[in-house]
Amino acid sequence: MADGFLMEVCVDSVESAVNAERGGAGRIELCAGLIEGGTTPSMAGLLQVVKQCVRVPVFVMIRPRGGDFLYSDREVDVMKADARLAKLHGADGLVFGALTEDGRIDTELCMALLAVCRPLPVTFHRAFDMVHDPMVALETLISLGFERVLTSGCDSSALEGLPLIKRLAEQAKGRIVVVPGGGITERNLQRILEGSSASEFHCSARSARDSGMKFRNPHVAMGASLSASEYSVKVADVAKVRTLNAIAKNIL
Repeated sequence: MADGFLMEVCVDSVESAVNAERGGAGRIELCAGLIEGGTTPSMAGLLQVVKQCVRVPVFVMIRPRGGDFLYSDREVDVMKADARLAKLHGADGLVFGALTEDGRIDTELCMALLAVCRPLPVTFHRAFDMVHDPMVALETLISLGFERVLTSGCDSSALEGLPLIKRLAEQAKGRIVVVPGGGITERNLQRILEGSSASEFHCSARSARDSGMKFRNPHVAMGASLSASEYSVKVADVAKVRTLNAIAKNIL
Protein backbone atom coordinates (compact mmCIF):
# COMPACT_ATOMS: atom_id res chain seq x y z
CA MET A 1 0.00 0.00 0.00
CA ALA A 2 1.53 3.31 -1.10
CA ASP A 3 0.27 5.44 1.82
CA GLY A 4 -3.33 4.81 0.87
CA PHE A 5 -2.95 3.60 -2.72
CA LEU A 6 -2.26 -0.05 -3.50
CA MET A 7 -0.38 -0.68 -6.74
CA GLU A 8 -1.01 -3.99 -8.51
CA VAL A 9 1.46 -4.89 -11.25
CA CYS A 10 0.58 -7.53 -13.84
CA VAL A 11 3.54 -9.77 -14.68
CA ASP A 12 4.27 -12.82 -16.80
CA SER A 13 7.70 -13.86 -15.50
CA VAL A 14 9.67 -14.36 -12.30
CA GLU A 15 11.96 -11.47 -13.25
CA SER A 16 8.98 -9.13 -13.62
CA ALA A 17 7.49 -10.29 -10.33
CA VAL A 18 10.75 -9.63 -8.47
CA ASN A 19 11.13 -6.23 -10.15
CA ALA A 20 7.55 -5.29 -9.30
CA GLU A 21 8.09 -6.09 -5.63
CA ARG A 22 11.43 -4.24 -5.56
CA GLY A 23 9.74 -1.20 -7.07
CA GLY A 24 7.05 -1.11 -4.39
CA ALA A 25 4.10 -3.07 -5.81
CA GLY A 26 1.62 -4.08 -3.15
CA ARG A 27 0.22 -6.98 -5.14
CA ILE A 28 1.08 -8.97 -8.26
CA GLU A 29 -1.31 -10.26 -10.89
CA LEU A 30 0.36 -13.30 -12.41
CA CYS A 31 -0.48 -14.10 -16.04
CA ALA A 32 0.83 -15.56 -19.23
CA GLY A 33 0.20 -13.99 -22.63
CA LEU A 34 0.12 -10.31 -21.66
CA ILE A 35 0.04 -9.47 -25.38
CA GLU A 36 -3.49 -11.00 -25.35
CA GLY A 37 -4.49 -9.18 -22.19
CA GLY A 38 -3.40 -12.00 -19.90
CA THR A 39 -4.12 -15.72 -19.80
CA THR A 40 -3.64 -18.47 -17.20
CA PRO A 41 0.03 -18.87 -16.20
CA SER A 42 1.92 -22.10 -15.57
CA MET A 43 0.95 -23.33 -12.11
CA ALA A 44 3.57 -26.00 -11.48
CA GLY A 45 6.41 -23.79 -12.72
CA LEU A 46 5.79 -20.05 -12.82
CA LEU A 47 3.43 -19.72 -9.86
CA GLN A 48 5.53 -21.92 -7.58
CA VAL A 49 8.78 -20.10 -8.33
CA VAL A 50 7.20 -16.65 -8.10
CA LYS A 51 5.80 -17.56 -4.69
CA GLN A 52 9.30 -18.58 -3.61
CA CYS A 53 10.77 -15.27 -4.78
CA VAL A 54 8.29 -12.59 -3.60
CA ARG A 55 6.43 -11.84 -0.39
CA VAL A 56 3.64 -9.62 -1.69
CA PRO A 57 0.28 -11.27 -2.49
CA VAL A 58 0.08 -13.02 -5.86
CA PHE A 59 -3.30 -13.08 -7.61
CA VAL A 60 -3.49 -15.58 -10.47
CA MET A 61 -5.32 -15.01 -13.75
CA ILE A 62 -7.78 -17.75 -14.71
CA ARG A 63 -8.41 -17.26 -18.44
CA PRO A 64 -7.97 -20.27 -20.73
CA ARG A 65 -7.42 -18.29 -23.94
CA GLY A 66 -7.36 -14.86 -25.48
CA GLY A 67 -10.34 -13.39 -27.27
CA ASP A 68 -13.86 -13.00 -25.89
CA PHE A 69 -15.23 -14.05 -22.50
CA LEU A 70 -17.95 -16.43 -23.67
CA TYR A 71 -16.79 -19.87 -22.60
CA SER A 72 -17.68 -23.41 -23.66
CA ASP A 73 -18.34 -26.22 -21.18
CA ARG A 74 -14.87 -27.68 -21.83
CA GLU A 75 -13.26 -24.29 -21.25
CA VAL A 76 -15.17 -23.98 -17.99
CA ASP A 77 -13.76 -27.37 -16.93
CA VAL A 78 -10.27 -26.02 -17.63
CA MET A 79 -10.93 -22.85 -15.62
CA LYS A 80 -12.15 -24.83 -12.61
CA ALA A 81 -9.14 -27.15 -12.78
CA ASP A 82 -6.77 -24.17 -13.06
CA ALA A 83 -8.40 -22.44 -10.09
CA ARG A 84 -7.94 -25.58 -7.97
CA LEU A 85 -4.29 -25.83 -9.01
CA ALA A 86 -3.68 -22.15 -8.29
CA LYS A 87 -5.02 -22.61 -4.76
CA LEU A 88 -2.93 -25.76 -4.32
CA HIS A 89 0.26 -23.95 -5.35
CA GLY A 90 -0.17 -20.94 -3.09
CA ALA A 91 -2.17 -18.28 -4.95
CA ASP A 92 -3.29 -15.49 -2.62
CA GLY A 93 -6.23 -14.55 -4.83
CA LEU A 94 -7.75 -15.32 -8.22
CA VAL A 95 -8.81 -13.23 -11.21
CA PHE A 96 -11.43 -14.20 -13.79
CA GLY A 97 -14.39 -12.92 -15.76
CA ALA A 98 -17.18 -14.43 -17.85
CA LEU A 99 -19.97 -12.93 -19.97
CA THR A 100 -23.13 -14.11 -21.68
CA GLU A 101 -23.53 -13.73 -25.43
CA ASP A 102 -25.61 -10.56 -24.93
CA GLY A 103 -22.89 -8.81 -22.94
CA ARG A 104 -24.06 -9.42 -19.38
CA ILE A 105 -22.23 -10.98 -16.45
CA ASP A 106 -22.59 -14.76 -16.64
CA THR A 107 -23.95 -15.14 -13.12
CA GLU A 108 -24.35 -18.92 -13.24
CA LEU A 109 -20.78 -19.51 -14.37
CA CYS A 110 -19.37 -16.88 -11.99
CA MET A 111 -21.14 -18.52 -9.05
CA ALA A 112 -19.71 -21.90 -10.00
CA LEU A 113 -16.18 -20.51 -10.36
CA LEU A 114 -16.43 -18.47 -7.15
CA ALA A 115 -17.35 -21.66 -5.28
CA VAL A 116 -14.12 -23.25 -6.52
CA CYS A 117 -12.03 -20.14 -5.74
CA ARG A 118 -13.19 -19.60 -2.17
CA PRO A 119 -12.03 -18.78 0.43
CA LEU A 120 -9.58 -16.73 -1.66
CA PRO A 121 -10.49 -13.16 -2.69
CA VAL A 122 -11.51 -12.81 -6.35
CA THR A 123 -11.20 -9.98 -8.86
CA PHE A 124 -13.45 -9.70 -11.91
CA HIS A 125 -11.06 -8.68 -14.68
CA ARG A 126 -11.46 -6.43 -17.71
CA ALA A 127 -14.13 -8.62 -19.24
CA PHE A 128 -16.12 -5.94 -17.41
CA ASP A 129 -15.12 -3.48 -20.14
CA MET A 130 -17.09 -5.55 -22.67
CA VAL A 131 -20.43 -5.48 -20.84
CA HIS A 132 -23.61 -4.00 -22.29
CA ASP A 133 -24.53 -1.96 -19.20
CA PRO A 134 -21.66 -1.32 -16.74
CA MET A 135 -23.83 0.11 -13.95
CA VAL A 136 -26.07 -2.97 -13.94
CA ALA A 137 -23.02 -5.23 -14.26
CA LEU A 138 -21.42 -3.61 -11.21
CA GLU A 139 -24.46 -4.41 -9.07
CA THR A 140 -24.35 -8.00 -10.33
CA LEU A 141 -20.70 -8.35 -9.28
CA ILE A 142 -21.48 -6.91 -5.86
CA SER A 143 -24.37 -9.33 -5.38
CA LEU A 144 -22.13 -12.25 -6.40
CA GLY A 145 -19.51 -11.24 -3.82
CA PHE A 146 -16.51 -10.24 -5.93
CA GLU A 147 -14.01 -8.21 -3.90
CA ARG A 148 -12.71 -6.18 -6.85
CA VAL A 149 -13.39 -5.24 -10.44
CA LEU A 150 -10.62 -4.19 -12.82
CA THR A 151 -11.73 -1.71 -15.47
CA SER A 152 -10.59 0.87 -17.99
CA GLY A 153 -14.04 2.43 -17.79
CA CYS A 154 -15.19 0.49 -20.88
CA ASP A 155 -12.80 2.53 -23.03
CA SER A 156 -9.42 2.07 -24.70
CA SER A 157 -7.56 3.15 -21.55
CA ALA A 158 -8.28 4.15 -17.97
CA LEU A 159 -7.64 7.80 -18.88
CA GLU A 160 -10.29 7.77 -21.63
CA GLY A 161 -12.66 5.84 -19.37
CA LEU A 162 -12.06 8.04 -16.33
CA PRO A 163 -15.58 9.58 -16.16
CA LEU A 164 -17.17 6.12 -16.02
CA ILE A 165 -14.60 4.83 -13.51
CA LYS A 166 -15.53 7.73 -11.24
CA ARG A 167 -19.26 6.94 -11.62
CA LEU A 168 -18.62 3.27 -10.84
CA ALA A 169 -16.59 4.12 -7.73
CA GLU A 170 -19.36 6.44 -6.54
CA GLN A 171 -22.01 3.79 -7.18
CA ALA A 172 -19.94 1.11 -5.43
CA LYS A 173 -19.86 3.06 -2.13
CA GLY A 174 -17.17 0.73 -0.81
CA ARG A 175 -19.16 -2.45 -1.54
CA ILE A 176 -16.57 -3.49 -4.13
CA VAL A 177 -13.14 -2.05 -4.96
CA VAL A 178 -13.09 -0.43 -8.41
CA VAL A 179 -9.52 -0.74 -9.73
CA PRO A 180 -8.53 1.46 -12.71
CA GLY A 181 -6.31 -0.35 -15.20
CA GLY A 182 -5.36 -0.09 -18.85
CA GLY A 183 -2.68 2.19 -20.26
CA ILE A 184 -1.63 3.63 -16.90
CA THR A 185 1.76 5.35 -17.03
CA GLU A 186 3.73 7.89 -15.05
CA ARG A 187 2.29 10.57 -17.37
CA ASN A 188 -1.37 9.96 -16.53
CA LEU A 189 -1.46 8.22 -13.12
CA GLN A 190 -2.02 11.39 -11.11
CA ARG A 191 -5.00 12.42 -13.26
CA ILE A 192 -6.51 8.94 -13.00
CA LEU A 193 -6.15 8.65 -9.23
CA GLU A 194 -7.35 12.17 -8.52
CA GLY A 195 -10.24 11.85 -10.96
CA SER A 196 -11.46 8.39 -9.95
CA SER A 197 -11.42 8.31 -6.13
CA ALA A 198 -9.64 4.95 -6.51
CA SER A 199 -7.72 3.35 -3.66
CA GLU A 200 -5.94 0.83 -5.91
CA PHE A 201 -4.60 0.87 -9.46
CA HIS A 202 -3.30 -1.71 -11.93
CA CYS A 203 -0.40 -1.36 -14.38
CA SER A 204 2.34 -3.33 -16.13
CA ALA A 205 5.19 -0.75 -15.98
CA ARG A 206 7.22 -2.69 -18.55
CA SER A 207 10.24 -1.88 -20.65
CA ALA A 208 11.81 -3.85 -23.50
CA ARG A 209 15.04 -5.69 -22.69
CA ASP A 210 17.31 -6.91 -25.45
CA SER A 211 18.10 -10.62 -25.64
CA GLY A 212 21.52 -11.92 -24.63
CA MET A 213 21.69 -14.03 -27.79
CA LYS A 214 24.73 -13.28 -29.95
CA PHE A 215 23.78 -15.51 -32.88
CA ARG A 216 20.44 -14.48 -34.35
CA ASN A 217 18.48 -15.87 -37.29
CA PRO A 218 16.51 -12.95 -38.79
CA HIS A 219 14.50 -15.20 -41.14
CA VAL A 220 12.47 -17.12 -38.55
CA ALA A 221 9.70 -15.99 -36.18
CA MET A 222 8.26 -18.30 -33.53
CA GLY A 223 4.81 -16.70 -33.49
CA ALA A 224 2.51 -14.77 -35.78
CA SER A 225 3.97 -12.09 -38.01
CA LEU A 226 2.70 -9.36 -35.68
CA SER A 227 4.17 -10.92 -32.53
CA ALA A 228 7.16 -9.50 -30.70
CA SER A 229 10.71 -10.33 -31.73
CA GLU A 230 12.30 -13.37 -30.11
CA TYR A 231 15.29 -11.14 -29.38
CA SER A 232 13.44 -8.67 -27.17
CA VAL A 233 11.48 -9.34 -24.00
CA LYS A 234 9.28 -6.97 -22.00
CA VAL A 235 9.76 -7.03 -18.24
CA ALA A 236 8.48 -4.97 -15.34
CA ASP A 237 10.88 -2.05 -14.92
CA VAL A 238 11.93 -1.36 -11.31
CA ALA A 239 12.43 2.35 -12.05
CA LYS A 240 8.99 2.66 -13.65
CA VAL A 241 7.31 0.87 -10.75
CA ARG A 242 9.12 3.12 -8.26
CA THR A 243 8.08 6.23 -10.17
CA LEU A 244 4.43 5.18 -10.21
CA ASN A 245 4.64 4.37 -6.51
CA ALA A 246 6.13 7.79 -5.77
CA ILE A 247 3.40 9.55 -7.77
CA ALA A 248 0.74 7.66 -5.82
CA LYS A 249 2.34 8.63 -2.52
CA ASN A 250 2.69 12.28 -3.46
CA ILE A 251 -0.98 12.64 -4.39
CA LEU A 252 -1.80 12.36 -0.71
